[in-house]
Amino acid sequence: MSAAGGSSRGEVLRLVATLTIAGLFSGLSIVIAYRTTLPRIQANQRAALERAVFEVLPGTVRLERLTWIGAALVAGAAGQGALDESIFAGYDGAEKLVGYAVPGSGAGFQDTIKLIYGLDPTAARVLGMTVLESRETPGLGDKIYKDSKFIGEFRELVVEPVIELIKGHGDKDNQVDAITGATISSRAVVKILNQTNAIWRPRIAALAAQPAAAGGGASPAGAASLPPDLERGGPVPGGRAGEKP
Repeated sequence: MSAAGGSSRGEVLRLVATLTIAGLFSGLSIVIAYRTTLPRIQANQRAALERAVFEVLPGTVRLERLTWIGAALVAGAAGQGALDESIFAGYDGAEKLVGYAVPGSGAGFQDTIKLIYGLDPTAARVLGMTVLESRETPGLGDKIYKDSKFIGEFRELVVEPVIELIKGHGDKDNQVDAITGATISSRAVVKILNQTNAIWRPRIAALAAQPAAAGGGASPAGAASLPPDLERGGPVPGGRAGEKP
């Protein structure tokens, strides 16, 4: 073997070794960064979800997770179902049911929109709505969570027969005015609520017919608390694209 050939092979081996070490170092750095920032991410998720639930269920001081298991809503079933199979019952200081916080998600103009909204105890009215995660167009689609007028449309909003999106001012209790220049994003929010209601309103009605099924998880009223699964980090991503925690 010539000296030139040996030198070339040596350079290749050194390059492979260098790339291997760099790859290992990069992977280790990513893992360390993830483990270091995870507690802060989880804390932000808990805080974001807590604020959102209390916002859509005004007067709530205690939450109880209700998970759809089999053919019934089961209280205190943390970790036994995905978020899309759970809602949160909110109680006031007198242990009176304020309503249900219902997570929902669906396609927006840019990406998936994740939101949560409150239903009154009869599931006939939306008490409030807030967007948990959105990547809609800045200045247009992001008004679904920045435009106070649009958000206000979802307070005391009747859900029967369905929530309707209109352009201009509506005079019906089940109508929402679309955001000018962001009709697609506005329509996406209304569609998510209607689709989610179609799933959860019958389940809530069945729960109301059997009040004992909602019991068993009650704890003394007082300071606001979250279910155990939320305390571990929260199943709903908190914050919105481009916003600092």
